[in-house]
Amino acid sequence: MIRINENYLKLQASYLFSTIARRINEYQMQHPDKEIIKLGIGDATRALPKACIEAFHTAVDEMAADATFRGYGPEQGYPFLREKIAENDFYSKKVDISEDEIFISDGAKCDTGNFQEIFATDITIAVPDPVYPVYVDTNVMAGRTGEFKNSRYQKIVYLECTEDNNYLPDLPEKPVDLIYLCFPNNPTGATISKGALVKWVDYAREHKSLILFDAAYEAFIRDESLPHSIYEVDGAKEVAVEFRSFSKTAGFTGTRCAFTVVPKECMAHDASGNQHSLHSLWNRRHSTKFNGVSYPVQRAAEAVYSKEGKEQVTNIISGYMKNADRIRQEMDDLGFSYAGGMNSPYIWINAKMDSWDFFDMLLKNAGVVCTPGAGFGTCGNQYIRLSAFNSFENIEKAMNRIKDSVKK
Repeated sequence: MIRINENYLKLQASYLFSTIARRINEYQMQHPDKEIIKLGIGDATRALPKACIEAFHTAVDEMAADATFRGYGPEQGYPFLREKIAENDFYSKKVDISEDEIFISDGAKCDTGNFQEIFATDITIAVPDPVYPVYVDTNVMAGRTGEFKNSRYQKIVYLECTEDNNYLPDLPEKPVDLIYLCFPNNPTGATISKGALVKWVDYAREHKSLILFDAAYEAFIRDESLPHSIYEVDGAKEVAVEFRSFSKTAGFTGTRCAFTVVPKECMAHDASGNQHSLHSLWNRRHSTKFNGVSYPVQRAAEAVYSKEGKEQVTNIISGYMKNADRIRQEMDDLGFSYAGGMNSPYIWINAKMDSWDFFDMLLKNAGVVCTPGAGFGTCGNQYIRLSAFNSFENIEKAMNRIKDSVKK
């Protein structure tokens, strides 16, 4: 008799964004003529940068000729892309990350979800609340979390992020093994100073913990006093793995390309206390389960680092942040308290009511889609997330609709 992994039965309902999509579709079927403006899921809406498109076309043409055709590429990624990443994202910022510590993948969501596979199932994990659901759900699937009771999994250490602590998690009161951090944060948009990040690195070094640091939104940082990488902190290479993505910065949500940094100094332990290289373990997992990102996509990603590509990506991000500024302006005018939007494309808004009720109200009265904060954890129950990923025209229209809806 074929049996299932019963940990999957512990998952709560469907994935958050699948639930949102279902509700939108149901509403749209009942109101086919009503225009819906989606400020929920963080999907890019601007076209790929021209430099990326040109590189994409050139690489596709190469695939059309026997002499330049590429078959299987290196699972870790082509050196031409890994070298550009190391040079531009790390060396240029005086961060010592070498190209062979970089692994190209098809998305930060995949990597943050998959990385937990190389750890024991009885480790203790700590996650912020609210939190990106993938961090939790993949550990549920692995069997680390225990049962779901009173809106939380019994074996997870939840680090509450509220207005009282500026949405920055406090250090765990007891030692934990694996820590998930995301800055700029999804969903709250909160950022962390280098000084605060030092405390996390010191904690991880003291307790032999590992930090999985999601930096997918680092390109949206406008305050240059803020760290873009956890490796700007001394000692972080010993205790941290970092995830980055081309999805939101260069519009690769549908093209799929990202990368994970696993320093060679980063170690984990077996049951006897012996050290093992996470770089080697991840390389083994990556090579076994992944055949690499396609050659044309990696050439397109490489073009992000060209002079033209950098200018075009900066323009795209500036457009999204203009949208964020407009959302913040409207929330100020309406008297809502919020976080984010300054160094992040997300605005985390205190709705002061059940977040799913607010979601339904906006959808029905304004034709605007938000993300209910309850989908990110208990601390999000009275919050919603608005995304700046849209055209300025639609943002303007959505803000006017929200204003009319809220003032009724």
